[in-house]
Amino acid sequence: MENDTTKTIPMQLNPVGVVRSEIKTPMLLAGESDLSLEMRMEKVKAHHREVESSISELVIDPDWEELLDGIEGFSHVLVLYWPHLLDPARRNLRKVHPMGRKDMPMQGIFATCSPARPNPVLVSAVSLVARKGNILEVKGLEAVDGSPIVDVKPYSRSYLQVDGMKMPDWMEQLHREMEI
Repeated sequence: MENDTTKTIPMQLNPVGVVRSEIKTPMLLAGESDLSLEMRMEKVKAHHREVESSISELVIDPDWEELLDGIEGFSHVLVLYWPHLLDPARRNLRKVHPMGRKDMPMQGIFATCSPARPNPVLVSAVSLVARKGNILEVKGLEAVDGSPIVDVKPYSRSYLQVDGMKMPDWMEQLHREMEI
């Protein structure tokens, strides 16, 4: 099998909808050489608690509404979205401190959930609250208002659950710190 990464096929992504959310600004900003967390850790925890209980709308373009048929049979969906407020010039970061925290070791972008990545497609698993025509109400989405939606997929354990998952210590620490 040829392994030539210099030969790429052109890609085109078009939004299928837009996020409507109470979140107006991103929690993390990408600088020239790292991320910066825009709030103190106490506020980050409060922000995450608010997000976990907040309802957002995924407004799917009416031309794509029939693609949602059957989605209401699922309790959770994956939302793939584009962080539209990220300055394209900041998509060249190679390594960052996770969540902009200098007490965390520098990591390669692909080892983090940073929005500052070559192709900044973000993904969140959220609860599906309701479908109203071309609008999905979801709970727990941390997308900024106006974020273009790239795709919506049903969450299915059989495809997405893995056994023996391992995370580095710094990620385990971040998860512990976010617990209520």
